[in-house]
Amino acid sequence: MDVEDHKSPVAMANRSSNKKRARNCCFICLALLLLLGLLLLILGLTVFKTKKPVTTVDAVSLDDLDVSFDIARLQVHLNVTVKADLSVQNPNRVSFKYDTTSALLQYKGQVIGVAPLLAGKIGSRQTHPMNISLTVMADRLLSDSSLYSDVMAGALHLTTYVKLSGVVHLLFKIRVKTSSTCDLFIDVLNRRLLNQTCHYKTKL
Repeated sequence: MDVEDHKSPVAMANRSSNKKRARNCCFICLALLLLLGLLLLILGLTVFKTKKPVTTVDAVSLDDLDVSFDIARLQVHLNVTVKADLSVQNPNRVSFKYDTTSALLQYKGQVIGVAPLLAGKIGSRQTHPMNISLTVMADRLLSDSSLYSDVMAGALHLTTYVKLSGVVHLLFKIRVKTSSTCDLFIDVLNRRLLNQTCHYKTKL
């Protein structure tokens, strides 16, 4: 009796209906997953598309510029502090976290001043100001013979360099690097900044 009921048309129809319902549920779940993935992809390529943070040098000034000559040794003793006001703009809809780094002051490729920049976070669509102070480490210039001729000519060329590396968290973690380089032209005799030219670079 049980075998006949099991093989009855009604029982077979019920089994077929259950299989169809299970198959339909699988198709619906798969379609929902595909729609969700498509929605995330569209958001990632439009609203949440990663944009490059930009570092800008707003102002540069000289403090405590002092030059003295050692004629006998053909050496120059140079003391100067370069102050720079920077701003880092984060155009993304999520925060930008950057690592600890250093701002550098260079003379003809040689590092003559360092200022540490501690790690931090810049919020969504915010601009973060930074104030750095770079003091020349005079001992690094004592052996540089070209400094004497540059100072005697009345002009000095220094370079500041700042590079920030960090991450932007969107659908996944994205590494970002932004940097600024400024060439400073100093009038030694009048102790003033003649000109500055800055270049900016950002890389994802």
